[in-house]
Amino acid sequence: MTSNLMTSHEAYTNEHGKLSPFHERQAERNVRGAWAEWNGYKFAEYYYDAQYEYFCVRNQCGTYDISPMQKYMIEGEQALAMLNRMVTRDLAKCKVGRAMYTVWCTEEGRLIDDGAVFRLADDKYMLTCGAPMIAWLRRAKLGFTNVTVTDVTDDIAALSIQGPTSYSVLRTLNLTGDDALETLKLFDVREFTFNGKPITVSRTGFTGDLGYELWVDPAHAIELWDAIYAQQDNYGVHPYGEAATDMLRIEAGFIMPFVDFNEAHKTIHFRHDHSPLELNLDWLVNFKKPMFNGKKALLEEAKTGPEYRLVKLDIEGNKPAEEAWLYADKNCTKEIGYVTSAMWSPVAKANIALAMVKPDALKGDIYAEIYYTQELRQKMKVAKCELKDKPFWAPERARAVPPFQY
Repeated sequence: MTSNLMTSHEAYTNEHGKLSPFHERQAERNVRGAWAEWNGYKFAEYYYDAQYEYFCVRNQCGTYDISPMQKYMIEGEQALAMLNRMVTRDLAKCKVGRAMYTVWCTEEGRLIDDGAVFRLADDKYMLTCGAPMIAWLRRAKLGFTNVTVTDVTDDIAALSIQGPTSYSVLRTLNLTGDDALETLKLFDVREFTFNGKPITVSRTGFTGDLGYELWVDPAHAIELWDAIYAQQDNYGVHPYGEAATDMLRIEAGFIMPFVDFNEAHKTIHFRHDHSPLELNLDWLVNFKKPMFNGKKALLEEAKTGPEYRLVKLDIEGNKPAEEAWLYADKNCTKEIGYVTSAMWSPVAKANIALAMVKPDALKGDIYAEIYYTQELRQKMKVAKCELKDKPFWAPERARAVPPFQY
């Protein structure tokens, strides 16, 4: 498999910073003017209403612009060796045409960032992550002479299409390639042609639902957008922003930087960053492979146990436990942790949260001290919490091959 991902840079900027290749169409639909910023790009916080956009993804189909996501090409005979020295997973197990979710750490075993590695060819990888990482990649490259690292963030337009009808929408694009779209499994990456132009499709996303991510040359972004939105009436396509994304990823149990964890290079206070073990990401740490950044520290932490564990909670009542403290008793005298993300889940019909809890407290009772406003009055309640092992939202369609066609 050879990659068709394009690297022909074209600048999309204005006085507010960079504009996504999809911005022209997004601006037409952002009726609230709700813009934020992501890595220097003008970025939609929401388009119309976050709740509405959330339901569009869960019930039909939504598009989310991931062009601001950082993208790096790592190429050469030593590309695998360099990446394997940097990340915690064994990328030798990642075959061409597959992607892997992984993390990378400091030598102290503290998380720098998480992201996905796409193996596009034998000696060609693409790393995607939420924050700029070129300085760290250049540092990780030291000692590896036959490898190049290139920042291609501005050279690739990327659009996530998520929800139960996403596959049905993509079928209408008449993508052609060596593999059929319907055969893609979770984390598969394939090359197709769209209207005679190359497009890369990965079965990946950040919603826990059926979905794909599309990677194209920026010059073809508007053409791709228009083809997708030509199916709006048939399949309910609607753009969604960061606010709806946050709701969707909490239900899926996915972590968000600066919400559920702090990046190690951006913290001020000692140990206000996190380790993969604290974030319950032990499954991403392969201690059997040769040395990687943070291995020694993580081995020691595995022996002694992490200070906290990130867990999923089902909390009684319907008041989201945002920024709540957690206790081992109903009188709130013994503090055992804190909530990082919380929401009322419409699909799970539950008051859910991600939380950091001290491991020795996980076998006992957990109570959340919740503060909320009701009719302009500040109120407080103590709610019982129940530990959950599985994501709050993980429908069978997310993994089905072939996906259901509407």
